[in-house]
Amino acid sequence: MSTGDASIRVVHPSPLPPYEQIRAQLADLISVGRLRKGDRLPPVRQLASDLGLANNTVVRAYRELEAAGLVKSRRGSGTQVIAPAPATDAKVKLQEHANSYAAAARQLNCTDEETLAAIRHALASFDTT
Repeated sequence: MSTGDASIRVVHPSPLPPYEQIRAQLADLISVGRLRKGDRLPPVRQLASDLGLANNTVVRAYRELEAAGLVKSRRGSGTQVIAPAPATDAKVKLQEHANSYAAAARQLNCTDEETLAAIRHALASFDTT
């Protein structure tokens, strides 16, 4: 599915639920400025159809974005971005990614030690490249 020049994808075998994948991708697009204040998100039915998902999955993603203060949904007028792209606050962005990673680790029933070991391994592999 495309939102302007941005593409949203759902990986069905992913440990992250589809609504969280949608939420995270849209939040990222807003945070980097590819979706700007005033931009409209696709209608729920259209996005659900494009991604092969139930409408309620997209509704949940949009509600999560609204709770985070990134979008505003109005019946009859759709959902639009209300938050300007924040200054690149690395700590906030890092925390969002950490939350997604932790959720995925829990879905896989990984221990804290296994989860931290995977992060250490990933960091070490970047240090050698």
